[in-house]
Amino acid sequence: MGVHGLFETHLTVADLERSVSFYRDVVGLPVALELPERGAAFHWIGRPGQAMLGLWSIGSAPMGMRLHVAFAMALEDVRAAPGRLRAEGIQPLSFFGEPTDEPSVIGWMPAAAIYFEDPDRHMLEYIAMLDASPKPELGIVPWSQRG
Repeated sequence: MGVHGLFETHLTVADLERSVSFYRDVVGLPVALELPERGAAFHWIGRPGQAMLGLWSIGSAPMGMRLHVAFAMALEDVRAAPGRLRAEGIQPLSFFGEPTDEPSVIGWMPAAAIYFEDPDRHMLEYIAMLDASPKPELGIVPWSQRG
């Protein structure tokens, strides 16, 4: 099992609209997805699917996230991660922060991901982009329900 890159990081921001404009217009990162109803926006870094920056309005981040880092991995490693994490005494989590034995599939990207906490309760993620067309209508589902 090997990490082969940093896939994403997330920032908590005071003004989501201002921050989206800054990262789009000043930094030059294209907007991947805006979810104003959730107080979130995502920007691609490099080509779509290569790396991502997530922006969250104060108090809107899922799972009570403090800081978040996602590590890019091969799909087979993401799928094997729950067992490896459990063997180390670490609880694998779904996208929604619930204990799980399988990755979550994020339809709009599309990607497979598994989450877990470090000793300071920072939310970490192993993620692999899927070789498929985006399916935003899928939402976020367990691997076994990806269709």
